[in-house]
Amino acid sequence: FVDVKLNKETVTAHCPNTGSMKGLLEEGNEVFIQKHDDPKRKLKYGLEIIKARKNLVGINTHMANKIVNHALDNNLIKELKNNDLVKSEVFYNKETRFDFFIRKKNQKIFVEVKNVTLFRDKRTAEFPDAITSRGTKHLLTLIDAIKKGYKSYLIYLVQIENMDYFKIASDIDNEYYKNYLAAKKAGVKFLAYRCKISSNKIFVDKKLKIKDE
Repeated sequence: FVDVKLNKETVTAHCPNTGSMKGLLEEGNEVFIQKHDDPKRKLKYGLEIIKARKNLVGINTHMANKIVNHALDNNLIKELKNNDLVKSEVFYNKETRFDFFIRKKNQKIFVEVKNVTLFRDKRTAEFPDAITSRGTKHLLTLIDAIKKGYKSYLIYLVQIENMDYFKIASDIDNEYYKNYLAAKKAGVKFLAYRCKISSNKIFVDKKLKIKDE
């Protein structure tokens, strides 16, 4: 939950993000919330965007796959253009479901998406914002998929304005960083794409350079 001052009243909105949201939750930050009229919902408002240090940040993790799906359908990710088939939420094995399965000519590709909301300097986005055992598991499974003949991609979807670079926050989760390096060596392709964000739409806009420490 998040309390938001709306006009002269305070409303409680749903926060659709289970991460730490490090650096975003300063009192007084301007936010964008969406009103919901569904009578089944307990809360009438949902938090969508936070303005932090002059940058708009999309915090709704449920939107990340929709944004990437739109990008794949409209050829906004140059490494994954002109696909023959795009399916979402596809099981790789009994324990793991990847965000997308893509078929392109004779290639079979699994794609995992991570939503990025952390930035500690003006131009560099970072992931993760807290220790992520689930993220590490996904890296190991992407490596396994390569061994079985698939191509593997991980897209860091940077829902932060004005970023030019992306890097792994090794000081926050060193285990994830070590497995990221192992996955890179094994052939997993890592991409970072920034979004264009406004009050009425968010879409993939620009590829970012990934900095390895």
